[in-house]
This record gives sequence, structure tokens and C-alpha cells, in this order.
Amino acid sequence: MSVEPPQDLVPKAGDAPAQFGVFIEQPNGISQSGGVSPIAKLQSVLAKPFMPAVFFLCGVGYDSLTLSRIDRLVDNLVLLLYLLLLGALIVLTGRLGIESPPEREQLLSGPKFTRWVWESRPYYPMASQFLLGGLFSAYAIFYSQSATFTKTAVFFALLIVLLVTNEFLRDRLSNLRILVGLYAVVSFAFFTFFVPVITGFMNTVIFLLGALLSLGVTLYLVQQVYRNNPDQSGRQPVKVMAPAIVLIAMLVGFYFLNWIPPVPLSLKHGGIYHEIKRTGDQFELVFEKQWYQFWKRADTTFPTDEPVYCFTAVFAPVDLNTTIYHHWHYRSNDTKPFMHADRIPIKISGGREGGYRAYSLKQRLDPGDWRIDVETEDGRVIGRVEVTVATKTEAQPRLVSVTY
Repeated sequence: MSVEPPQDLVPKAGDAPAQFGVFIEQPNGISQSGGVSPIAKLQSVLAKPFMPAVFFLCGVGYDSLTLSRIDRLVDNLVLLLYLLLLGALIVLTGRLGIESPPEREQLLSGPKFTRWVWESRPYYPMASQFLLGGLFSAYAIFYSQSATFTKTAVFFALLIVLLVTNEFLRDRLSNLRILVGLYAVVSFAFFTFFVPVITGFMNTVIFLLGALLSLGVTLYLVQQVYRNNPDQSGRQPVKVMAPAIVLIAMLVGFYFLNWIPPVPLSLKHGGIYHEIKRTGDQFELVFEKQWYQFWKRADTTFPTDEPVYCFTAVFAPVDLNTTIYHHWHYRSNDTKPFMHADRIPIKISGGREGGYRAYSLKQRLDPGDWRIDVETEDGRVIGRVEVTVATKTEAQPRLVSVTY
């Protein structure tokens, strides 16, 4: 997330001393003692062309280390605060853009807060960029935990594109239509996972409720921009709001196309096993492993005449109870498409850090490729487990076990 000062605030030779700035700088950044002032040095460093990339990587790295669980109250309150601050900035940007600036004498004699609002105006795009970067970075982390290399990756890819594009948008973040459109997207991404977290339910009605909240908040934002301003045409708010409405409608379409990851659910572990035993609070998972396969944690090939266990651990927020499905697909060889074989429902409860553990069992699978999609009730893929079933060899398998 870039933190780069506006270029028009960097003093130049011959400039008059600042009238209302936070600091008063001598020409060329030379302090009264004859040396370069600390502020001028800081501005010089921040103006380096590589600094946006540095701040971007630092911001994403910080979020990766600090954002732990999607249902963590502190994290969600921080994101909500970012949304509120961004909304306030958009209202200020819009209102100052349609109002005539006050005279200098009027500004000096007026309230200090009003003077501060006008003086800070050059920094609004920078602050908006920072808040948008923080939101997109957090969303990218949360949605990556639920996205798979299936259709659900489409919305996650959109978030990544917006996260990167935000680093180059500063000069455009005074455009009210762009700001309102981006606000609609970040609100939608927030309510998509926040409403299920606070209600404990996850279905189409809850999703549409989140979409309506996003639309309502964005409409309220535009209303505040044009409130008590008779000089503006009634068409102007509609023109500003139109891109946001189109974006929210498009994202709702993404949901029905199964292009949005099933947040707040995420697959913590999944694999195929020869046998599963429960001992106390632990599951013992038995699979075939050679001595040199130190990386292996589950079976990737399986004999035809043995029962097959598909084990999964799915994280869900506290108090969220829902049904997931182990959707078994089969193809006889890689030249044919996968076909539906079975869809087994499993009720899960949220709250466990490592995910709710469950398994499904199939007997004597046909030789070929098998794929088990872990799905929500509406068919969105949380994760995927794959195995190849082949004729049993004479060699005795070396079985080991792990606990989960």
C-alpha cells in the first residue's frame, strides 16, 4: 500500500512559505541551520519509484501475518473501521468537489475543523488508496483460503487484480464514480463473509442480504454527497451510482455462476485413506507410504478391492452450522470427462481451529480417476481430493498412520 506524498506539496526553489500547511519549509528543503531538514529527507525517500512496491509488499506481508481467522472479532472490526473511514473520505471528496472553495480570509476566520478539511484535501487520494489497499489485501487473504482452481477462483482473481491496480490509481481517486464503484466492491466482499459469521447461517438468502446491505450502504454514501445541494441536477447522483449498481448486479451473477469462493468456509485438510480410526479427540488416518516419500500425507493411488475413505477437515466460524457434501466423480481414463457418481451430505459445526472433521466411505471403486469435490449446499467447491484407482499388485503395501 503506497504512502507517497503528493508532488505538489514538495517545496520547490522560489516557493513562498506555506500558508496553512503542517510544516513551513525553507526553499529547496534547506533548514535554517543550513542542512537538509528531516521532512525533506523523508519526502525524498518516499518519492523513489520503487517505494510503492515496497509498501505494497510490506502491507500484504503484514496482513498475512496478522489476519488469522475470518471470524476473529478484532480483524472484522478493523475492516469495518476501514470501510467507515473510506466512506467518510468519499463523502468529503464528493462534497468538496461540487462546492466552491471558500475565500482565504473566510477560511482563516472560520472553524479550525473546516480549515483542516480543506487543507487536507490533497491527501484524500493517498488516504483512499491506503484504505482500499488494506481492504483488498485482507480480502485476498481471506478469499484465498476458500478459493480452489475451479470456477470459484474468478472472484478471487478479481480481488487480486484490484489489489495490484490500486497501486496505480492514485491520480484517479478523485473521480467520484470510480470511488463509489470501488466502495461497492469492497462493501460487497465484506458483507459476503461477515453476514454468515454474525448470523450463523450460510445460504442464498443470507448472501442476497449481504448484497442488499452493500447496495444500501453505497446508496446512502451517494445521498450524503449530494445532500442539501440544490445546485446539482437530480441526474448527477444517478450517474455516479450507476456503475456501482452494475458492479453489484454483476457480482450477484458471479454467485449464481458459482464464481465466488464459499467464504467463510475453507478446507483445512483433505485426503484418501485405507482406514480411519477415532481415538478420543483424534482421528488416526492410515495410508500407504514408502520410506523415501517424506512429503506424503495421504494416498494418491488405491487398489480396486478395498474400501476407500475420503477424510476432510472444513473450517467454519463459531456458531455456524451447515451441511457440506462429498461429491464423488469418476472417469475411466483421462480422455473422458468426469461424471457424477455420488453426493454424500455431511453436517458440520463451526469453531474448531483445525476444521470440522468428517469422512465418507465407498466400497470397491472401478479402476480410473476419482475426484471428490467438497461442496456447499449451493454447489460451490470448498476443496478437492483426487485419487487414481488401479488393479491391486502382489506387493504388500507399507502402511503408516498420522493423527489429525
